[in-house]
Amino acid sequence: MKTMKLRMRLVWTLMFFGLLFNACTESETTEPVSEEQEVEEIVQSSEMDVISASLEDFIIEVYEDQENAESRGTESSRASFPNCVTVTLVMSQNFRELTVDFAEGGCEIRGHLYQGQIVVTYQRNPAEQQVFLGYVLNDFYFDNKQVIGSNSILRDWSNNNPQFTHTVDLTVVWPNGAQASREGQIVREWIEGFGSGIFTDNVFEVTGYWDVNFVNGGTHSYESIIPLRREVTCYHFVSGSIDVERPLFGGVLDYGEGTCDNLATFTLTDGTEIDIVLN
Repeated sequence: MKTMKLRMRLVWTLMFFGLLFNACTESETTEPVSEEQEVEEIVQSSEMDVISASLEDFIIEVYEDQENAESRGTESSRASFPNCVTVTLVMSQNFRELTVDFAEGGCEIRGHLYQGQIVVTYQRNPAEQQVFLGYVLNDFYFDNKQVIGSNSILRDWSNNNPQFTHTVDLTVVWPNGAQASREGQIVREWIEGFGSGIFTDNVFEVTGYWDVNFVNGGTHSYESIIPLRREVTCYHFVSGSIDVERPLFGGVLDYGEGTCDNLATFTLTDGTEIDIVLN
């Protein structure tokens, strides 16, 4: 997902000063929030979007790779992963445990640095239409940010397509000590590329809702209002919209009409539009 460039600071400064003035006029008890803090939280929340989406990509790929290998009559196949990834399989009847270790110093996967360990477990039953994937992050870092959590992904079917419902409860700690947590539910429908055996041609339609809580007490709420289109070969969402609610303002973040680029638009509730360039 997308991370705002700090060169948007001037635009946000003007907006926040206006919002803070109105808020403080309406209520003497309102605690002002600094522009720097709001900008930092926007950036951090966008970075958590990238972490969550990349984790989903990777865990789904680990599971699908294992299932495809077993359907061909082999125990496992790791052709889709670089050599710095080691996957250890434990099998017990229909139970599978996949322990993914990344090489010392980390492993670059699709432009991101993975460090530590991810353990994925599930019960395998080819006849079932649902599979419950559990995963645990052990001493795990993503682009030098520590990510803490034990979560689940439910795989089932929708419109004859695989669908993954991710129950999210993650905490991220930045190298500078900043910390935030995310809770919510994100649903992905696999609308293109399923069954091709090539992960890079995959396209997902993403919906859901989530809250981001910061250690200073700030809370931001998000909900998709137009499904987000995630093409694995593109770093950002290429289309779709998210409703954003923050303590002093709200609006809609729109990702465009399908072009793989780094542009988005944020529309405030009063109709003001802000063009955003993303890293």
